[in-house]
Order: sequence, then structure tokens, then C-alpha cells
Amino acid sequence: MTYTMAELKVFENWYDKAGVRATPRRLTPQDRDVLKHFFPKHLIPHLNHPLVAAQEAPLRRYVEAQHLYQWLNFTAEFEVSVVLRATQRIADNKSGLELSRRLRMDAFKICVDENYHALYSMDAVDQLEHRSGIKSLDYEFQPFLARLDGVADAHPDHRRLVQLLQVVVFETLITALLNDVPKDTGVITLVRDIVKDHAIDEGRHHAYFAEFFKHLWGQLSTSERRLVARLLPGIVVESLQPATRSARAALRHAGLSDDTVTTVINESYDRVSVLNGIVHASARTVALFEECGVLDIPDGLDAFARAGFPQASAH
Repeated sequence: MTYTMAELKVFENWYDKAGVRATPRRLTPQDRDVLKHFFPKHLIPHLNHPLVAAQEAPLRRYVEAQHLYQWLNFTAEFEVSVVLRATQRIADNKSGLELSRRLRMDAFKICVDENYHALYSMDAVDQLEHRSGIKSLDYEFQPFLARLDGVADAHPDHRRLVQLLQVVVFETLITALLNDVPKDTGVITLVRDIVKDHAIDEGRHHAYFAEFFKHLWGQLSTSERRLVARLLPGIVVESLQPATRSARAALRHAGLSDDTVTTVINESYDRVSVLNGIVHASARTVALFEECGVLDIPDGLDAFARAGFPQASAH
């Protein structure tokens, strides 16, 4: 099946509606708002573990703050190191695909959006550190990037293709975070505002990259389709792995013993729970692949089934 990419209309009002064009700089109010939660508790598995829940409030608040900082730091790094890396190639006509001028211009708009998301993520960290007095721990993005890029290690001639798949996967995921945080009035207003702004922009990006994948798939050779079908489950799984490294660091820095930290992490992020979360968050992404015929390829069907995706098991 060959796909012709439709000319998307979601970017027609970008100059008026994009966050970087239409929203002010989000600021922390100079009042007691900063005493609210940094992040919804139900979105922090290790904070809900009995060994952490039993700790004093200041320790729990510290762990909560570090989880937010980790997410903001990750967002800033990911937007620049992964999303921009691939999207700039699309914009510069270096993706290896045939793309219209308009679709390339839309990719430039996404590049602007993602740079702005990185900027206001780091701006929020700076503001919240100053207002709350809780400093962000150092964040290392490289281990995550190494695992994500490692999916292509056995296929060095296809690294550009894998990078395009990475951005398709991540930009079409649907996570509870973008929906839940803006609605939670118990969370610091600055956090709610930037997540809401991010979600609005990501709605456009989701539509773009869903169509982009159909176009990409339509231009692949038979052998390339088989390779892509085998690699996609690994990209999905690596994109959604929980940030246990940062969680461990926060718990240790809060004063918990190494044994306690290990227990909390192992029990909060057990294999079954993590896989269930990955399957749930990637449901629409995998449905896109299924629509395009990825699961009709035996290699793809087997790869998704081995990775634990129920769509593949149902075939």
C-alpha cells in the first residue's frame, strides 16, 4: 500500500496560535502558590510506595520536586537532542524522503515550537528553584539517548531512518501527563500552564507525524519495511522507559538507604506495571502502525508480540 501525504491544515493558524507566538512567558506568582504540589502524586509511582509515603512531609516534597525537575530537564534535552535532530532534517530536505515545500515549512514551525518548549522547561526549573528553595539535582540525558539510539547499533546504515522513527513514536504517544496536570488545581500554576501550552502544540505535532509516518512507510522498500517493523517495538519501549535513574538519585539524596531505595524502585517499577504503562501510552501509536500495515509483516507481528503488545497477539 502506498500513501500520499495530505496537506495538513493544522499549521495554517500557527502564526496566531502556536505557544511561542500566542502565550506570554509563564511566571511563578509571588504568593503561596509555590506551596502547592510540584506534580500530581498519582503520576509518581515511587512517591506512593509505602516506604516513601511513611516519610516526613519535607522529604516527600523534595522527592516530588525532583520528579518535576527530572521531567522538565528531560523535556528540554529530548526536544533538542532527538526531536529537533530529526525534524530539522525533514525541514532541510535531508530526510531521504520526497516532501512538499509546505510540509517542510511545517517542519520548520515544529522546530521553533520544540526549541521554545525546551526554553520554557528550563525557565520553569530556574523559577521554581528560586521560589521553593529546592535545587534540581544534576540530570544526565546521555544514558537515555544511548539506549534509544542503541536500537540502531546493528544497522548503522539506517541511523537516519531510525531517528525519523524515534520522532514519529514520541510525537504520537498519548501520556496521562499532558491531560492530567493542567486539570489538577492542587499543582503549582506555572507547571499547569506550561504543560497546557505544551499539550496544545503537541496536538498539531501529533497530527503531523501521524501523517508523516504514512508518507514514510509508503516510500520504503520491502526490505526496509521489514527492518522498520522489527525495530519499532524497541523504539516504543525505550521511549517510554521510566526514569528510575533519576528517581534513585532523588531518593538517595533525600536520605534513604541504598537498600530502601532499591526496594522502592524495584517494587514501584516492576516489569508488569512498566509494560502495562507502555502499552497504554503507545496504544494510538501502535494503532497507527497497524493501520499502515506494519503488523501485516510477519517480522513486525512477531517483534510486537515478543515485546508484549496485545494488538500483535490479537492477529
